[in-house]
Amino acid sequence: MAEERALAMVTCTAPVNIAVIKYWGKRDNDLILPINSSLSVTLHQDQLKTTTTAAASRDFTEDRLWLNGEEADVGHPRLQACLREVRRLARKRRGGSAEDASPLSLSYKIHIATKNNFPTAAGLASSAAGYACLVAALARLYGVEGELSEVARRGSGSACRSMLGGFVQWQRGERPDGRDSLAHQVAPETHWPELRVLVLVVSGEKKPVGSTSGMQTSVDTSPLLKHRAEAVVPERLALMMRHIRERDFEGFGQLTMKDSNQFHATCLDTFPPIFYLNDISRRIIALAHRFNAHHGRTKVAYTFDAGPNAVIFTLADTVAEFVEVVRRSFPPATNGDQFVRGLPVDSSSLPEELLTAVVTEPVPGAVQYILHTKPGPGPQLLDDPSQHLLGADGLPRRCA
Repeated sequence: MAEERALAMVTCTAPVNIAVIKYWGKRDNDLILPINSSLSVTLHQDQLKTTTTAAASRDFTEDRLWLNGEEADVGHPRLQACLREVRRLARKRRGGSAEDASPLSLSYKIHIATKNNFPTAAGLASSAAGYACLVAALARLYGVEGELSEVARRGSGSACRSMLGGFVQWQRGERPDGRDSLAHQVAPETHWPELRVLVLVVSGEKKPVGSTSGMQTSVDTSPLLKHRAEAVVPERLALMMRHIRERDFEGFGQLTMKDSNQFHATCLDTFPPIFYLNDISRRIIALAHRFNAHHGRTKVAYTFDAGPNAVIFTLADTVAEFVEVVRRSFPPATNGDQFVRGLPVDSSSLPEELLTAVVTEPVPGAVQYILHTKPGPGPQLLDDPSQHLLGADGLPRRCA
């Protein structure tokens, strides 16, 4: 038997993804199987990411978890499902025996520390990045390779899409055991170099109705959701994949907006109704339509997940102008440079006729900041030990 390691530690990062064909509703709550397939864009980790360190040691007396520096419940059923599944795959890879030539015993307790560089529960798909990162780190720790999107799905449905970069489809699958409900890449992050993403952060607050309970109520009460899953989504998926393949922004943008609107229509059709959009969200929607109408084509496209923050898809040559339109429509509460974050944005002067047509009544301070990003890769392994979130004692490092 190989020499046992006293402490094994791995740190990974994983991305947020934004669905352009939405997932809302499960047909199996335990296995997290969706009522329809979905399609998303993975965002770049230079701007939005979760970082997770997983450590195993014979000296640990219990499994422990820290989220953004605070100790959290390691017994959460979905977290336990991911842990169980990775250990099962590790055991299978080792030929069924927990104790074999591998230097890391599967009986060791583990410590997990994870942090986001964005608000956790504000509709920015933090659970997707979080569970994708957890699974990526655990898989590295235990030497598990191959298909991991199924494992990530057990933590959070949309997490399976964050296991891959670029443009990703999560297939609904047909099997009751969920073995065919997997994510696969439609196109890599390099496929559409001009595509840009602007996240307009309206609120960093926790949403009033969480996604899990919200979608269950929708499944139980919304006839529109059933119609959407059966009659609308299959055709839209095929169309969206074609728009992506052809880099057709007009088609991609229009379909993205229509699908976002239909998702929020199903929330309104839910009984009692669920409201994720607020007044500022609706103002951003109207602003996007005025901007596109002024230009006579689709230059920006909005999508909203289960929260009020807008995600705007556009092309690189439109970013500066639209950011200035947002700045004029929602003037920052303070004059700091932090209103636009992420990738650099050039300054832009707006023609008078555009201002008149597009910028109506400004609402100061309504948009907290804009994050400028682009499509990016799937989970990454960090090789530098200084980036571990846990110290040599297996406890969270104190931030300097």
